[in-house]
Amino acid sequence: MSCATVLSPIEILSADDVGRRRHWSDEDKLRVVEESLRGYRQGSATARRYGISRSLLSIWRREYRGGALGASVTSSGFVPLAVESSEPASKVERPARRSDDMRIEITLTNGRRMTIPASLAPSRLAALLSVVDPG
Repeated sequence: MSCATVLSPIEILSADDVGRRRHWSDEDKLRVVEESLRGYRQGSATARRYGISRSLLSIWRREYRGGALGASVTSSGFVPLAVESSEPASKVERPARRSDDMRIEITLTNGRRMTIPASLAPSRLAALLSVVDPG
């Protein structure tokens, strides 16, 4: 009897041969998200165009709305501040209020508040109070 063995070819894969996930920079993510927000219902079309899933684009959009996406690109964490010397606010003259602009706020026993014009007739105020706070 003859001993014949058949060996099939074996292919060995290393980690270098396998395609890796694409790394998206913050600038790229920002560009894709802003493009997806330009028009009505552009999310799916934009995701297909860039070969990413809609769920990944949704995550990027959520980060964009929360300010986490592109924070290192656009802001350094400081806000510019300009200080100008001016007169104190107490010296600023305000125009006199007209009597029809004046309002009175009344807090009722049931916790509600009424804001009424100061020129409201007492008889109308009594009628309102009897309806709003009968107790």
